[in-house]
Amino acid sequence: MKSKKNLLEQLKSLPHFNKSGVHQLGKQLGLKDSTVNTYISRFLKYKEILQLKKGLYVAADFFEKNRTDSSYSFYLANIIRVPSYISSWAALQYYNLTTEAIHSITSVTLKVTRDYQTKAGNFVYQSINKDLFSNFSLAKGKFDFYIASPAKALFDLLYFRTRQFRGVTMEEIKGLIEELRVDFDEMDKAEREKFYSMIKKLI
Repeated sequence: MKSKKNLLEQLKSLPHFNKSGVHQLGKQLGLKDSTVNTYISRFLKYKEILQLKKGLYVAADFFEKNRTDSSYSFYLANIIRVPSYISSWAALQYYNLTTEAIHSITSVTLKVTRDYQTKAGNFVYQSINKDLFSNFSLAKGKFDFYIASPAKALFDLLYFRTRQFRGVTMEEIKGLIEELRVDFDEMDKAEREKFYSMIKKLI
């Protein structure tokens, strides 16, 4: 049982891990893959590790230590579905452009639209056209993550809300921004201009 404890201790230092990574750690401890699989099942049963999606996990201990750090949640969102970037409400809140309570982290992806309800939070992924998978950058810190620019975060939010701006006028878009209580005037002037130029290409 010492090897089981050693394995869990090693997992506790990782921000996330997958099954093959646990198998590799197991080999270093002289464990067979079948034994490691049994351990993973037990760790899940006793909530020592949390499943993010099939074959992808985080140690409960590591998660508890970092759960209040939004950069960690954003980092996990990037890992769960690749490629993706943080957008919409989560990104707008990150930039202090809204006071809306965020109950799930919304990301934009090239893959199909999908939701993941996990013990580590709720992660929503919205699929976008390859041509519009842009205007995001890597935010560096304790945990690095890809996030939309303020203009793109608002663009994405409205893009999905208006069914890709079909039959929507610029006036209606301005009204929607007000209705959603987004602090558009607080956005940097260059970002506001970028937002309008992105919209004009589609309406």
